[in-house]
Amino acid sequence: MDYKKTYTQWCTDPYFHEETRAELKAIASDEAEIEDRFYRQLEFGTGGLRGVIGAGTNRMNIYTVRQATQGLANYIVSQHGQDRGVAIAYDSRRMSPEFAEEAALCLNANGIKTYRFESLRPTPELSFAVRELGCIAGIVITASHNPREYNGYKVYWEDGAQITPPHDKNILAEVAGVTEFSQVRTMDKEEARTQGLYETIGSSIDDRYMEQLKKQSIHPELIQKAAGDIKIVYTPLHGTGNLPVRRVLKELGFAQVYVVKEQELPDGAFPTVAYPNPEDEKAWTLALKLAEEVGADIVLATDPDADRLGVYAKDTKTGEYVSFTGNMSGMLIAEYILRERAAAGTLPERPALIETIVTTDMAKAIAADYGVALIEVLTGFKYIGEQIKLFEQHNSYQYVFGLEESYGCLAGTYARDKDACVAVMMLCEAAAYYKLQHKTLWDAMLEMYEKYGYYKEGLATLTLKGIDGAKQIQDRMSRARSCPPQALGGLQVLAVRDYKEGIRRDLRSGRTEPSGLPASNVLYYELEDNAWCCIRPSGTEPKIKYYFGVKGKSLEDAAQKLEALKQDLTHSA
Repeated sequence: MDYKKTYTQWCTDPYFHEETRAELKAIASDEAEIEDRFYRQLEFGTGGLRGVIGAGTNRMNIYTVRQATQGLANYIVSQHGQDRGVAIAYDSRRMSPEFAEEAALCLNANGIKTYRFESLRPTPELSFAVRELGCIAGIVITASHNPREYNGYKVYWEDGAQITPPHDKNILAEVAGVTEFSQVRTMDKEEARTQGLYETIGSSIDDRYMEQLKKQSIHPELIQKAAGDIKIVYTPLHGTGNLPVRRVLKELGFAQVYVVKEQELPDGAFPTVAYPNPEDEKAWTLALKLAEEVGADIVLATDPDADRLGVYAKDTKTGEYVSFTGNMSGMLIAEYILRERAAAGTLPERPALIETIVTTDMAKAIAADYGVALIEVLTGFKYIGEQIKLFEQHNSYQYVFGLEESYGCLAGTYARDKDACVAVMMLCEAAAYYKLQHKTLWDAMLEMYEKYGYYKEGLATLTLKGIDGAKQIQDRMSRARSCPPQALGGLQVLAVRDYKEGIRRDLRSGRTEPSGLPASNVLYYELEDNAWCCIRPSGTEPKIKYYFGVKGKSLEDAAQKLEALKQDLTHSA
């Protein structure tokens, strides 16, 4: 792409709005900025688009959204799915309502009906709506937990999960084929309404979604007993979780829910946090302050599109609040579900727990303890959603719970993506269960460590932006692939799984075997002493990610082992 030529076209072509042209003319003297905005087309990956908001081919704007939507529309038409329609949701980010509108009108112009939510909704409710309305596909406008300058566009298929093979590659090909804006269609909104192509949805879907959430409760009677005593602090971090989270907790009977007022209302500028991510400890300042004031038992935060949940719980011995990783909170919910359903005799036949390859190995120990199958998939909750579909198609396993390390999980099959709303509900129910035993969630976590082992995991990231950054990321992966380490953190590397090559190589015997999962640019090292680590480029940000996990004899031992592994992995990679 001749980026200067494309830049000039955007500055002069009347197809682009006057505001867009003015924004670009204002950077006429900034060669580096022009290059970054136009050196490529914003990549439509296997999940959709994600990028910085602004004018340019390498930015999120109404033009790149239309272009992607035209490609999706072409594929839907090829699948004869026009009449089934597409559900569309959006979050609180800047330009989210506008991008949702542009996507709807582009689809409408291609004869495809759309069901657009009247206002912002959580991503998991979009997943639910796709199935509930019988749609061929779904779109949600969100950049999830990314910084405020980002927005994104995620595509779902008829099963309610994000697109997986063969649809992902086929849609990618259709999007890549839309090379000129003259190929993109749109239409007037009122005309779309008149033709019955544009429908607004809202409260009726909310009600049905809420009923499905409450069906996941195992012991509503325990909630009634403890609900008056347990104190919950919650922050939606200016996102979509505020109404659904508070509603489900209220309808279940939790009486003492305190919401962080400064972060209650939707705001795409995220004025109280630099990074609206419950994985970032800086996002918790206001919630922990409120928790201290009210004496909360549990502190919860959801990300802007309410598919990720972060947790703090009180340590009764020290009086301090302890941070829970996504692995820890996921394990608490998983064991609560398995233990209580097993005791009640409501576990299905051939039950299965699903996790990604970078999720805690404690899941394997818990699954084995309850006689539940443990299925591993590639990183990304879409692969967990895909397994639910395959279970149903093949009548093999029955899904009980799924989780990934990045603060996401799903109880139930009403949706096919991670859902912070149901995670809040299940974790609060577990907290009520333990409250009646005079225990906190931290007490329960310590009991799990004693029973299954002191599993601890970590994540390190390296951000490398721009053209040079993308090349550096690929160079790092190539070096790691061509020169695998013999030891990391003082632990011998026993085997290497190269998911790009599709093989697992045992370094002791030299034997190779299929990796058993789809091709992906991921390297996974199996280490002695129940340790492991994994390297992969981020699919949504200009980062390379390093995951690692250990099993210690105590919390201190696990922390020491993890730090040694982290240092060695990040310095040697």
